[in-house]
Amino acid sequence: MVLLSGGVDSGVLAVAGTRAIGDQAVAVTGRSASLAADERDAIARLVLENGICHVEVATHEGEDPAYVRNDRMRCYVCKTHLFRAAGPVAEERRAVMVTGAHVDDLGDWRPGMLAAEEAGVRAPFLELGVNKASIRSLARELGVDWLADKPAAACLASRIPTGTPVTPRRLSQVERFEAALHRLGIVDVRVRHHGDTARIQVPRALAAAVLAHAEELTELGSRLGFTYTTLDLADLRGRQHSVGPVGSEEAGWLGSRRSSGTRAS
Repeated sequence: MVLLSGGVDSGVLAVAGTRAIGDQAVAVTGRSASLAADERDAIARLVLENGICHVEVATHEGEDPAYVRNDRMRCYVCKTHLFRAAGPVAEERRAVMVTGAHVDDLGDWRPGMLAAEEAGVRAPFLELGVNKASIRSLARELGVDWLADKPAAACLASRIPTGTPVTPRRLSQVERFEAALHRLGIVDVRVRHHGDTARIQVPRALAAAVLAHAEELTELGSRLGFTYTTLDLADLRGRQHSVGPVGSEEAGWLGSRRSSGTRAS
């Protein structure tokens, strides 16, 4: 039973499992405010195009104070809720839960992997020593090219700095801003939430594309409740880690513009 998040890693497992054992394979997705609508659309497309048996389960991490306070163990709490919600489906089908974790994940701070170990969740790619590049190659071999090219996309809560509470409002602000960037053709993007500031991160090659829409994005930031909309000078793919309080990376920001929006809460 694949825990399907919408990314290439779990997506490849879901497609491969379905082609190997048909309806005996099942994919389960946790439904919560931290899963962006664009990711849900990607999951729906993958399921429809590949005949995947798919189940959604409601997770309730947003009601857990240990998740909301957003400390360094937030991912552990979130995954624990997911595994608990998905557990009954696995028990009913006498299936083993598996995730798309791979060897490239080992160098990062990922407390969710501890939660997986405690819950008895397996990670086939990790056990077989498979890395991200190989998973993308597997997606192409399976004929799912659009999935192979899909940028990595962590949950929306990862856009909120450690120590800042995760709230539905903040998640919605980030989701709506990123969705607007996607509609402009800027798909490989993060919008980091720093209170009154929205910090846009893209691969450096896409910086010009963001700046070409500077006025539009500034106005969007204001409508969403941000006072400032900024573009980070650092390359998105060169810095994938949790971000600290506002001010810790100010030297790397570009294009800070004052707008008329109200202060986010």
